[in-house]
Amino acid sequence: MIVLARILVIEDDQIIGEMLTLYLTEEQFTVQRVETARDGFQALFSFRPDVILLDLVLPDSQGTEMCAEFRRHTDIPLIVISMKTGVTDRIQAISAGADDYLVKPFSMQELKARIGAVLRRAQISSTLAAWRDEAAATAESVVRTGITLDLERRALLKDGRAIETTFSEFEIMKHFVERPGKVYTREELINAVRGIDSFVNDRAIDVHVTNLRRKLEDNPKQPQHIKTVWGVGYKFIR
Repeated sequence: MIVLARILVIEDDQIIGEMLTLYLTEEQFTVQRVETARDGFQALFSFRPDVILLDLVLPDSQGTEMCAEFRRHTDIPLIVISMKTGVTDRIQAISAGADDYLVKPFSMQELKARIGAVLRRAQISSTLAAWRDEAAATAESVVRTGITLDLERRALLKDGRAIETTFSEFEIMKHFVERPGKVYTREELINAVRGIDSFVNDRAIDVHVTNLRRKLEDNPKQPQHIKTVWGVGYKFIR
């Protein structure tokens, strides 16, 4: 269990907000709850959370643009909690920068598992320290395409220029660069990015790959590095 991770809950519903705060506190998380997007942005810098739980319908802001705005300020894992059940709503939130999506009402045990999954992939858990040391050589190497990953700083660079990425985009590129030429199925990328317990589908992976091509390829419509393997998935070519 992740102990003492800091969770920022942005939820204006009193009953749900208090329930989340009580449960997470009992599970040894440090919790701060706010009720507006404005207070959420202030808490982002004053509270310095490890994970954000974000309701998409707040008194001063509604919709997935909040995900995009938070993502412009931080790469902290962001889990949307929403009454909206449509697949389109999920895809829009993930495309805007959310790392996971839970539909209300949801199991508190499932929420805890989702939080643990995004924390592990954000390298907050101390169990990842040995893996980071082992990957140091990869972090220092420059791929011949000019695409470089700095794992310690979670930075993606092309020809020395920093490329902004979401948490999920960086995780996909990390797997691509570490094993160039390997064909990854969409299911493998889903598990690598979110963990097998998190909700995400093939369409979300396709969206992330499209965004990476737009950021990295000279001609995204004719990609030279992130290749589609029809009927299977994707591979990275140096």
